[in-house]
Amino acid sequence: MKVALLHSNILMVALSAMCVVTCAYGAHAVIPQSIPQDAPYPGALTINIDLSDASKRIYSVHETIPVKAGPFTLYYPQWILPDHAPDGPIANIAGLIITADGKRVAWRRDLRDMYTLHMNVPIGARKLDVSFQYLSPGHGALFGIDVWATPYLADVDFTEVSFYPAGYYVRDIQIQPTVVLPFDWKFGTAMAVADQSGDVVHFKPVSFNNFIDSPLIAGRYFNRVDLAPGAKAPVHLNIVGDTAADVHINDRQFTEFRSLVRQIYALFGSRHFDRYDLLLTLSDHIPHDGLEHHKSSDSRLPADFLSDSDIFILAASVMPHEFIHSWNGKFRRPVDLWTPNFNMPERNDMEWVYEGLTEYWAGVITTRSGMWTATQYLDQIASVAASMSHRTGRTWRSLQDVADAAQLLYTNGDEWTNYRRGTDFYPEGQLLWLDVDTKIRALSDNKHSLDDFAHKFYGMDNGSYVTKTYNFEDVVNTLNQVQPFDWAKFLRSRLDYTGPNLPEHGVDRGGWKLVYTNEPNAADKAKEKGMDITDLAYSIGLTASKRGEVYDVQWGGPAFRAGLVPGMTIVGVDGVGYSSDVIKDSITAASKSKAPIELLIKNTNVYSTLKVDYYGGLKYPHLARERGTADLVSDIVAPRK
Repeated sequence: MKVALLHSNILMVALSAMCVVTCAYGAHAVIPQSIPQDAPYPGALTINIDLSDASKRIYSVHETIPVKAGPFTLYYPQWILPDHAPDGPIANIAGLIITADGKRVAWRRDLRDMYTLHMNVPIGARKLDVSFQYLSPGHGALFGIDVWATPYLADVDFTEVSFYPAGYYVRDIQIQPTVVLPFDWKFGTAMAVADQSGDVVHFKPVSFNNFIDSPLIAGRYFNRVDLAPGAKAPVHLNIVGDTAADVHINDRQFTEFRSLVRQIYALFGSRHFDRYDLLLTLSDHIPHDGLEHHKSSDSRLPADFLSDSDIFILAASVMPHEFIHSWNGKFRRPVDLWTPNFNMPERNDMEWVYEGLTEYWAGVITTRSGMWTATQYLDQIASVAASMSHRTGRTWRSLQDVADAAQLLYTNGDEWTNYRRGTDFYPEGQLLWLDVDTKIRALSDNKHSLDDFAHKFYGMDNGSYVTKTYNFEDVVNTLNQVQPFDWAKFLRSRLDYTGPNLPEHGVDRGGWKLVYTNEPNAADKAKEKGMDITDLAYSIGLTASKRGEVYDVQWGGPAFRAGLVPGMTIVGVDGVGYSSDVIKDSITAASKSKAPIELLIKNTNVYSTLKVDYYGGLKYPHLARERGTADLVSDIVAPRK
C-alpha cells in the first residue's frame, strides 16, 4: 500500500547510487541503476517455491517476470527491514539460470552492488524464467541467513527466495505466489489462499512489498488457534514443531494469548490489518529469533517453550514484541527506515523508538496479558537495569550511536559486549521509555501515561494499511500533547549521554530501587537455564558458558584485571574442574577467606593460572520498594479493560 510522501532524501540516495557497469551481454554497456518510479509494473510476476526438499534445507524456486527487449536489471532484496542491515543472503543462491523462450540469457553481477544483476532481454521475449535453489549455509552462519528447516517443518522468509525488477516501487509490482509443500504438511501465513490442490497452494496476487512481508511456516505437526473469535479482523496463532507434543497449548496459555490480543488493542485503540497471524516455530534445530511483519509475526523459539515454565518466562515477551511491531515499525515507521524498494539504504538513527519502545511495551503487555506475573516483570526490569548500569562502553559510546550503528551490531557477536556495546537500543530503550512513562505520570499526578501517547501516535486511521512515517520532532510533539514538558531536552540528554552512570531514572521514579543479593531472581535463573550461561558480571565481572567458555569480561573489572578476556576457557577453579556451581562456590568462599580465586585458563593451546582478587561474594539484581514513593510500575503493568 502507498506511503503518503516520497521524501526528498530518498531521491538523493537514489541519485547518488547511479553507476556505470560492465555487463556480460555486451562490451562495456552503460546501465545506470534505475531511480524507482511510483507506477504500476507492466504485468504480474509469478513465483513457485518448492519445499519438497525442505528436510535437506533446499528450497527450489522458479519465477517468471514480464519484460520487454533491451537492457534489464534484477534486484535481490538487500535491506530487509526486520534485520535493519544490508544482509540479504544472496550468497546462498545457487544454480541461477535465466532463460527467455527456452534460451539462456547471460547475466552479470554489478561490480559495485552484489545484489544487482544486469542482462539484455532478447528481441521478441515477453518474459524471463528465473530458476535457482536457496541453500542452507550450514553451521556457523551469521544472523538472519540460515535456512530454517528440519525434517518436520520449514520456516520460509520470502525475502530470501525472490528477485524483482529494478525501477519500480515494490508496492507497484504484483506477484502471484505458489508453494509446494511436503506431503501432508499444513501451513500458516498472512497471505490469502486462492486455491489448494493436494500439497500445492496457490495464493492470491499480492504486491511484492506485501509478499516479502508475509512469511510462511509449514510442518507435519501443526496447531492453529483462534485468538479473536468473531472479530472483524481475525487473529490466529499458528504453531509448528518437531513433535506433536511441542505444539500443544494448554488452557492457561490459550487464555493468556487471547488476553494478549485484547491488551494490545486496548493499548493502541486501533489495528492496521484485515487479519493477523502469529507464526510460532518451536524447535531446537533452528536459530531462535523473532521477526516483525505488518500482518504477521515470525517467532522461532525453543521446542519446550510451551511445556517448560522457565523457558516460557525467558521467551514469553518475544511474540508480544513482534505483534506490537505491526503498529510501531510497520504502520508507523521512522522516515529514514522507509524506502520505495529493498535495495536502497536505510538509516537506523531512531531504533530507540522502533525497537526500544517496542521492547518496553512488550514487557508491559506480556505482564498485562498474564504471560508474566508482576513479580516476574520486576525481575526482568531488575536484570535489564543491572546490565545497563554495568555497561562500561557508555563511557565512550552513546545510546544514539548504538542506534546509528545498528547495521554493524547485529552480527557483532557477544565478545566485549559490555565495552563495545551491542544492540543496546533494546534493553536501554526499555529503560528510556520507562523513564518517559514514569515522568508523564509524575508530572500529571498519574492522570496521563505513555498509553495516551500510544493512542495519539498509533491510534489514527483505524483499519488503514498505509504506512505513516515520523521523525524525532513528531515524537516530541505527541509527547507534548500528552503532557507538556521539554521532551526534546529530556530525550537528548539520555540519547547523547556518555559517562559512567545510567542516564535513565524510571526505576527510581517508579517507586523502586535496584539492589543486589547472593540469590538470582527468577528471570536470571531462567536465562542461565535456557541460554547456557553463567552470569557473574556483577561479582567477578564475567559471563561464561556452562563449559567455561568466556563470553564477556567487564572492562576494568576483577576478572579483567586478573588477565581474563573473551575467547578464553576456564578449565579449573581453585584446583577443581570447572562448573557453574564450582565457580560460584569459590566466589562465596573467597568472600570469607579473603584468598584470591585461582582460575586455570586455556588460551588456544596454552594453559596458565590467573588469580582474581575479588571478595564481595555473589551478586544478583533485584528491585526493592522505595518507601514513601508511589508504585508507578505496578500501575503501568496492571491489565487494561
